[in-house]
Amino acid sequence: MADAERLLEGLDPEQRQVAAHPVGAMRVLAGAGTGKTRAITHRIAYGVHSGAFPPQQLLAVTFTARAAGEMRTRLRQLGVPGVQARTFHSAALRQLQFFHPQVVGGAPPQIIASKAPLVAEAASRLRLQVDRTTIRDLAAEVEWAKVSLLTPTTYAAEARRQQREVGGLDASAMARVLEVYGEVASDRGVMDFEDVLLSMLGILRERPDVARTVRGQYRHFVVDEYQDVNAVQQALLDAWVGERHDVCVVGDAAQTIYSFTGASARHLLDFPSHHPGADSVELHRNYRSTPQILHVANRLLAADPRAAQGQVELHAQRPPGPAPRMTVHDDEEAEARWVADRIREMGEDPEHPVAPGDVAVLFRTNGQSEALETALARAGVPYLVRGGERFFSRQEVRSAIVLLRGAVRADDGSTPLVRQTADVLSGAGWSPEPPSSTGAQRERWESLQALLSVAEDLAAVDPDARMADLVAELDRRAAEQHAPAVDGVTLASLHSAKGLEWPVVFMVGCSEGLLPISMARTPEALAEERRLAYVGVTRARDQLHLSRARGRVGGRGQREPSRFFAGASDLLGEAARSERAAVREERSARRKPRRPAVCAQCNRPLDTAAEAKVRRCADCPPQYDEATFEALREWRKAVAAGLGKPAFVVFTDATLEAVATADPDELEDLAGIPGIGKAKLERYGAALLRVMAGEDPQVVAEETPAV
Repeated sequence: MADAERLLEGLDPEQRQVAAHPVGAMRVLAGAGTGKTRAITHRIAYGVHSGAFPPQQLLAVTFTARAAGEMRTRLRQLGVPGVQARTFHSAALRQLQFFHPQVVGGAPPQIIASKAPLVAEAASRLRLQVDRTTIRDLAAEVEWAKVSLLTPTTYAAEARRQQREVGGLDASAMARVLEVYGEVASDRGVMDFEDVLLSMLGILRERPDVARTVRGQYRHFVVDEYQDVNAVQQALLDAWVGERHDVCVVGDAAQTIYSFTGASARHLLDFPSHHPGADSVELHRNYRSTPQILHVANRLLAADPRAAQGQVELHAQRPPGPAPRMTVHDDEEAEARWVADRIREMGEDPEHPVAPGDVAVLFRTNGQSEALETALARAGVPYLVRGGERFFSRQEVRSAIVLLRGAVRADDGSTPLVRQTADVLSGAGWSPEPPSSTGAQRERWESLQALLSVAEDLAAVDPDARMADLVAELDRRAAEQHAPAVDGVTLASLHSAKGLEWPVVFMVGCSEGLLPISMARTPEALAEERRLAYVGVTRARDQLHLSRARGRVGGRGQREPSRFFAGASDLLGEAARSERAAVREERSARRKPRRPAVCAQCNRPLDTAAEAKVRRCADCPPQYDEATFEALREWRKAVAAGLGKPAFVVFTDATLEAVATADPDELEDLAGIPGIGKAKLERYGAALLRVMAGEDPQVVAEETPAV
C-alpha cells in the first residue's frame, strides 16, 4: 500500500481525487492542458497497486492508436504493464475474432480499408450517376448512419429531421444506397470498421453467455475523450459494463468538434443521470499555456452559451508570457510569407532560438496549406503536414527498417550507432541536407531523418547502444504507434491538431468564411466552429499568433475578421496594432514600394488577375509557341473529361499560358508558376513536362493519374 500512496504524491488536489478513488462510477471533466492522462493513468496504477483490481480486469478505451500507445507507455513506467489500452475498434475486433467462431461459425468477414468500392457498386446497381467526390460523401453518410445506429428503414426519417442531404440525393434515395451497400458487403463477404462494432454489439445483446464472459474478464473501464463517443460506441460500452457502475469517463465538452461523425457530448454531460451517485471531478488547473493565452481561450468560449455548455474554466499555473497577437495581411500569400519569415527569424534568434519542431501552423481547411508549404519551402524552413499516413505505415519507413534490420548482422561494434544508421539510411535515400523541393520527396526525407533522430536519442541515453537495440526500439514504437518527432514545423488542420500541443502556434485564416467556415449557418454549427477555434488556441504553450488575410490573391479585400475573436479585442487589439505597424516597417525596410503589375511588352497596367498571371495585356501578342499552348489545352481537355470535371478545374487558360511562356524543363521550373501549387505539381507536373517536350497530349492524358 505504501507504493500505492507514493503514486498520489505530486498530483494536484483534483488529480489526486481522481486517482485515489479507482472503484465506482466517475466523470472527469478535464479542461485542455489539465493533465487528464496523468490523472487517469495514476488512477489505474493506484487501483492495481492498492489491490482494488488486477490489471487484467481493466480495459482502458481511447480513440486513437497513438493515445493507446501513450497510455500503455505511461502505465509501464508506473509499474503496471498488464493493462489493456485499446481503441473501441481494436477492442471490439479482438472480441469478435474470439467469439465469432463460437457464435456464428468460422472467422469473421474480411475488413475492408475503404467503403468507396462498395458504395460505387451500390450506386451502380441503383443506376446512379456519381463521381469520386460524391462517392466519398456517400461513404461518409453510410458511416454516419451506422455509428448513429440507423438502419435503411430508420435512416430517412432521421435524415429529414436533421435536414441532411448528401450527393444530391434525398433521404429516401440515400436509404436505398444504405440498403444496397449492405447487400454488396454481404455478397462480397466483407465488413467495414463500423460493422465490427455493430456485430460485436449484436452478439453481446443476443448471447447472454458471451456477455457474461466479457464482463467477467473486464470489470473496470476507463474511457478517454468521452465527448467524442457516438451512439454505437456508447451502446457497446453499455453492453461491456452491464449492470455495474465501475466506469470512469474523461472528457471535455468544450472540445466536441466531431459531431459530423456522429460524436455527441450528451453522453459526457448526462453521465450522472445514467450512473446515479457517480463522482464528478473538474480538472481546471492548466499546466500548458500562459495566462495570456488562456484569457483568450476562456473569453472565446464564454461568448456563446451553446459552445460553453459543460465548459471548464481554465486557470493558468504557468508564469505570464507574451500577449497573443492578431495580424492582418493583404492576401493569403502575404499571410503565408509573413508566417514563414517569422518562423525563420525565431530559429535565427541568437538568444532564444525556436526549433522548427516547436512550431505549428494551424488552419481550418486543408486547402489553406498550399500557400504555407510554398512559403516555408522558399524560406528554407523544414515542415511536415500532419494528417497523412501513419509514420510506421509509410513505404519509405518500412523499407528503411528492413535495411536497418539487415545491418544488425554486420554490426561489429566498430562504428558509432548514429554514423552507422546514417550510412544505412543513405542507401534508402537520406542525405545530410534536405531536398529543396516540396511534396513527396521532402516528406520521404523527413521520415528518414526521423529514424536517424531515434538513433541519436538512443545513443544519447546509452552510448553503448548498437543496431540491434535501435531495431528493437523501432519495433516497440511501431507496435505502440509511437512515431518519433520530426524536427520540422507542423502544418495541421484544427481538427487534426486536437490532443497535441506546441510552444509556438500560428493560427491563420481567422476571418469570416474560414473561421467560422462559410457552410456553418445554424447555431449548433457555429457553436462547434467556436469550439474548434478554442481547440486551436489551447494548443499553444508559450506564444500564440493569430492572423487573417483581407482577401484572396488578386482579389479585393472583402473578408471580415472572425467574430470569434471580437470578444477578446481588448486582449488582442493593441497587440494587433503594434504588429501591423511592425509589418509595415519591415516591408518598408526590406522591399521596394509595390507598383501595379504592368504588361511585359507595352508596360500598360494590367487590369485582371489573369493578365497579371501571364504578365501580358489582351492587346499584345503572346510570347509562346501557340502549337505548344494548344497541345497543353488538348491534354487538359482529355484529363478533365476523364475526371468528369470542367477543364478549368485542372488548370485555367492563364496558367497554361504561363507554363507555355516559361518553357519549363524541370519540376522546379513549374513550382514558381502561379496556379500550380504543391498538390497540382505532384499530380500533373510530370505530364506537363512531357507535353512541353513534344509528346502526344492524348497519350500523356491517358497516362495521367486520374486522382
